[in-house]
Amino acid sequence: MSAIEQTEAARPRGTRLPRRARRNQLLGAAQEVFVAQGYHSAAMDDIAERAGVSKPVLYQHFPGKLELYLALLDQHCESLLQSVRTALESTTDNKQRVAATMDAYFAYVEDPGGAFRLVFESDLTNEPAVRERVDKVSLECAEAISAVIAEDTGLSRNESMLLAVGLGGVSQVVARYWLSSDSQVPRDTAVQLLTSLAWRGIAGFPLHGSEPPQPH
Repeated sequence: MSAIEQTEAARPRGTRLPRRARRNQLLGAAQEVFVAQGYHSAAMDDIAERAGVSKPVLYQHFPGKLELYLALLDQHCESLLQSVRTALESTTDNKQRVAATMDAYFAYVEDPGGAFRLVFESDLTNEPAVRERVDKVSLECAEAISAVIAEDTGLSRNESMLLAVGLGGVSQVVARYWLSSDSQVPRDTAVQLLTSLAWRGIAGFPLHGSEPPQPH
C-alpha cells in the first residue's frame, strides 16, 4: 500500500494509529499537499487537515515543514534508487538491462502520486539539505549503472561514470518530457525508442575480454 493509499485509509479524525502507521499517513498527506501546492505555498495547517489530525499530532512526528519535506524526499529518493538497482539486477542481458533501467525512470515519473516532482522539480532546490539529497540519489543511481558498465566493458571507473551519468540523465529528462507533454506515445513504446537510442551507443563498447566489433 502506498503512502497516499495509507492516508486515505487512515484519514478519519481521531483514529488512533501505531506510531509508524501515523507517520506514514502524515507523509502521504504531506505528499499530496506538497505536490499540489509546492513547498513554499504549503502550510502545516493544510497537511494536518489533509491527514485529518490536529497540528499538535503533526508536530509530534515532525518538528517543522522542512523536516517533513526532507523525510518525504528521503523516502522517494530511496524508492528511485531501489527501482534502478532492481532493474539492473533483473537480467544479465545488457540490452534488456538498459530497457529495464529506462523503464524504471518512466515508471517513477508516471506514478500517480507525483513523487518525482519532489525529487526533480522541487521549488526548494536552493535549500542545501534538499540539493544534497537530490544530487546524492542521482549520483547513487549513476554509480549503480556504472558498476555494471565497468564490469562488462573493462572501462575505468571514471569512464564508466561518465557513461552512466549520461544514461541516467537521458532517462530522467526524457521520461519527464514524455509525461509533461501528454505524449500520445505509449510508455512501452517510448521506453523501446529510448532503449534503441541508448543501446546503439553503449553497445559500441565491447564486452570485457571480447573482440571489438569489426567495421562494416
